[in-house]
Amino acid sequence: LSTTSVLAAKAYKYKAESLVKEYLRADSYVSYTAVLGWILMCKMAYDITSLISSLYYKGYGSLSKIQKLEWNNRGMSTVHAVFITVMSAYLVFFSNLFSDQLEGPVTFRSSNLSNFTLGVKYVSVGYFITDLAMILWAYPSLGGMEYVLHHKLSLISIVYAMYSGEGQLYTYMVLISETTTPGINLRWFLDTAGLKKSKAYLVNGVTMFVAWLVARIILFIYLFYHIYFHYDQVKQMHTFSFILIFAVPTILLVMNTMWFAKILRGLKKTLAKKQ
Repeated sequence: LSTTSVLAAKAYKYKAESLVKEYLRADSYVSYTAVLGWILMCKMAYDITSLISSLYYKGYGSLSKIQKLEWNNRGMSTVHAVFITVMSAYLVFFSNLFSDQLEGPVTFRSSNLSNFTLGVKYVSVGYFITDLAMILWAYPSLGGMEYVLHHKLSLISIVYAMYSGEGQLYTYMVLISETTTPGINLRWFLDTAGLKKSKAYLVNGVTMFVAWLVARIILFIYLFYHIYFHYDQVKQMHTFSFILIFAVPTILLVMNTMWFAKILRGLKKTLAKKQ
């Protein structure tokens, strides 16, 4: 090769390395900006909930300060739950990203769509930070220690999967459990509005029971089933990822089962009163 060709090759190599470095730096800023952006979006959802409620629900003005805080917080969490459920369900069940028919370990699988949807994780980080801060600030009005534990586990799992790129499938499976949040929030809204004896309360209770059974019990069992049949791929992950894959879903499943028992008891009481 001539001296000119060697210099040209070095120049292209230098430009390529510079582009990669700039991309990595930009990607870091994008992630931090997205987290901050969703924190601001949470504040917007909080304020919009307050505005709409004051206009369309006459009883909103008579709520206590803590009740208004929880009312608006639940409006914010409902927005996040709908968004994250749709995105996660699509990636897990409707795209072929994690299909066994594709080559490569499912635990390290990624694509352009997957990388783009990492924004969902950034969104969740922002949401869980915001919600955790509100829970701690108003503790225990917005939830006890079990809610703090739930949010901390979610944050650790999402952040690590976001930056390591490992176990994205199982992170998305866990995030699908947010599909139960709107029903939980609607139950609280109806109860607070004095509509506990309404037909809407009963229908919501039955719907919440089914959604919880599917998204927080059956889906978690399927998650462990999937891990079992892909254990040869799972064990290739780094130690911390490996621990998270087993520890976080196990703890959440225990908590989900305890909450499910409470939901079942509550539904039985509601149905008994209707008879």
